[in-house]
Formats: sequence, structure tokens, C-alpha cells
Amino acid sequence: MADVLTTFILPSLICALILLGAAFVLLGSLGLAKLPDFFTRLHAPTKASTLGVSAVLLAAMLFFSIEHHTLSVHELLIILFLWLTAPISALFMATLARHRRKAN
Repeated sequence: MADVLTTFILPSLICALILLGAAFVLLGSLGLAKLPDFFTRLHAPTKASTLGVSAVLLAAMLFFSIEHHTLSVHELLIILFLWLTAPISALFMATLARHRRKAN
């Protein structure tokens, strides 16, 4: 059973997380390019790219935990930092855009 887990299930989970992350990042990039105004263009990459990068980092955490036989927590720290900073930076950009819109 352990051989099936390490040879098929975990690598399949890692591949699925990478593909899911890549799909979210692609959708966020398309939203940035195609949506009509600043606020919707800001929303798409903030949400989708955060989820996409988190999925890729989870896949990296699983891979390196399996490869080195220890828990890899660096990726969790990066995810935590990303989840804390991305909404705050989006809030600052949206606030600035709103104030500029009122000034004009």
C-alpha cells in the first residue's frame, strides 16, 4: 500500500495541484488583460493568482516533503505571506484609484 501511495497517488496529487494552480494563474492573467475597468482588472489577478500560486506552493511542499522525508514548511510561510499581503496591496491600489476618480 505504501508503494502505491508514493508511486501513484502522491505524484498524481502533485500534478493535479500544479495544473490547478496553472489554470488559476492563467484565468487571473486573462482577467487582467480582458476585463473592462481598473477595479475588475484588479480583482481578477488578486483572487485567482493567489489561489494559483498557493496551489503550486502546496505541490512543491508535498514534493519536497516526500523527497527529503521531512516536513517542508518554507512553502507554508510563503503562502501565509502571500495571503496576508495580496489583499492589503489590492486594497491600497483600489483606495488610491477611488480617490483619483473622486478628484477628477
